[in-house]
Amino acid sequence: MVQSFRSDDWSESGPDDQMMIARNASEPELRDMAREYDWSQHPEAVLGWILARKGIDLGTALTAFFNGDPERFNYIPKRDVPEEYRGVARLLDNICLRLNCGFYIGKDCQPLVHRRRLENWLTYQQADRGEGQQGRWILDEKIVGATLVEKTADKPEMVLSPVEGQILPQAEVRTFMRSDIRFLSPALTLKLTRRFKNLLSSRG
Repeated sequence: MVQSFRSDDWSESGPDDQMMIARNASEPELRDMAREYDWSQHPEAVLGWILARKGIDLGTALTAFFNGDPERFNYIPKRDVPEEYRGVARLLDNICLRLNCGFYIGKDCQPLVHRRRLENWLTYQQADRGEGQQGRWILDEKIVGATLVEKTADKPEMVLSPVEGQILPQAEVRTFMRSDIRFLSPALTLKLTRRFKNLLSSRG
């Protein structure tokens, strides 16, 4: 009998056993695996295989991407990523490539767990573009932005973000300035803090 990834000893099994479970899983089970997989285990081998399956949708792929904490490495040169994290970074490379080529479009999109992190990521990305620089992972706003469309339906107080075509609630822009700015380098943090303060003050 094939062991389930939800069983107590899933986290203690090796990559071969986890791959056997994944290969025998249904599409809904694979999506659950992708969304819940522990990146401290065997992400490059197991999660990489799962995320290359045709049944994975955009919301699930983005959830898995942010589960890998890409903020840790986005502004670090590839050669400076510690050896023990290079497999994680390579997997993030592959997920980003598939996201941007539309590999995950066309499936029934599951909810995005890390909605605010994606909004912040796109805001940083556009700010970087204005500075003539970029991080390691550039997400296609037109593709991944589809997971954010429903956000504007019931929010009366909205402001334009620096991301083309994206609208963010004022409260979320302010929360972003207070908390998630910590992911960037000190120099870039200072520049972005000033930029977003000016953005908010100019829009009241």
